[in-house]
Amino acid sequence: MGEVFAGRYELVDPIGRGGVGAVWRAWDHRRRRYVAAKVLLQSDAHALLRFVREQALRIDHPHVLAPASWAADDDKVLFTMDLVGGGSLAHLIGDYGPLPPRYAAQLLDQLLSGLSAVHAEGVVHRDIKPANILLEATGTKQPHLRLSDFGIAMRKGDPRLTATDLVVGTPGYIAPEQSAYDEPDFPADLFATGLVALYLLEGAKPDAQALVELFRVHGTPPAPRTIPAPLWQVLAGLLQPEPHARFRSATGARKALAEAVMLLPEPGPDDELIEVFDQLGPLPEGFDEHGPLTSRAASPSPPPPASPAPPPPASPAPPGPGLASAPTATGAGAGRPGLSPAPMPYVPLATPHPGTPAPPPPDPTPTRPYTVDSPHVPPQTPPPTPIQNQPVQAVQAIQAIQAVQPLPPAQPTHPTQARRPRSGPPAKVAVPVLLLAALCFAVGFWALSQT
Repeated sequence: MGEVFAGRYELVDPIGRGGVGAVWRAWDHRRRRYVAAKVLLQSDAHALLRFVREQALRIDHPHVLAPASWAADDDKVLFTMDLVGGGSLAHLIGDYGPLPPRYAAQLLDQLLSGLSAVHAEGVVHRDIKPANILLEATGTKQPHLRLSDFGIAMRKGDPRLTATDLVVGTPGYIAPEQSAYDEPDFPADLFATGLVALYLLEGAKPDAQALVELFRVHGTPPAPRTIPAPLWQVLAGLLQPEPHARFRSATGARKALAEAVMLLPEPGPDDELIEVFDQLGPLPEGFDEHGPLTSRAASPSPPPPASPAPPPPASPAPPGPGLASAPTATGAGAGRPGLSPAPMPYVPLATPHPGTPAPPPPDPTPTRPYTVDSPHVPPQTPPPTPIQNQPVQAVQAIQAIQAVQPLPPAQPTHPTQARRPRSGPPAKVAVPVLLLAALCFAVGFWALSQT
């Protein structure tokens, strides 16, 4: 189990290191996902102020990797961002060398798109280089580029955190005006973007100082042998030594790039297929794609739901007010107070004499449905078929029903006929008490007569 930072971020393994902090793969216990966490290594005021400035950036763009949240724990601080696993452009060039022109133009367009969003917020990046441009692990699908690391970025007009005679940036990707200690501005980012594009097309780090001298001597030099002329014109508009001679904005450079791509040759069948691999590697022991294994083992899984017990057999209950109990089995005079018994169909026990009139047919009206307090009563069946012509079968049916369920004893239908329990104590107690009371009465009467 890794170190848990601020009770939320569990550091898993280091995946990179910057100028003022180390980047870790971390597990966010609140959002239940892996993130990239940049932990501040230095604790001096200058590094802390730059760290705070970086984490304050909130730029929501598909091609910008800006901080998403931050946390502090004692003397340590960190901020988090999305975890991008495809490595940087430096990894891609290390795997494949020079990229096909159309593929490089696609990456350049995404970089200019993210840079236009950064400039729209008034922010100058000041450190655009291949190591700060990350890729999603998309495999052989369309690449997805993310501009990251705003450690030395600043908004135009904000005070500088370094001395005016100190050059800030990465050597080899610094614009000429940065070397002259000018105030940071957007054209410096465009110059570094042109150097990155040249790096993608040639597969090697360009010599920025030699390029500046070449442009100053020859104006716009002819295109190198490995770069198509339409694409070189776009790069030349980014690499001009003078800031005012470059594209005015990243959006303008994108428009020129779109026109140049239309003039590029289509990729051939023999062109190498570019694949962006996952550069993060496997998770260390104790972690999987769903997070730390120990946290899931500590939280017990809920027990399986118990199977419901069968309901106990319902006992007959006296009917409450407004609720009639279920009718009992039919019988002569059977019933309960407040409820008439179901009519028993007339069944002749013997074949009637030919001279006697036929008995009335049974009432075809079905009995009332049974309620839940008498589950022992069999379900209601359809009214029986008239049985005047089938006396033997009817007698057998009635006898079969009586054999399955005996009829309860008859009860009085009138409430007054029901036997009421006698109130008071039992006779064994009441008789001695009465005799004792009579004796006390006699003694009292005798005592009064003696006075």
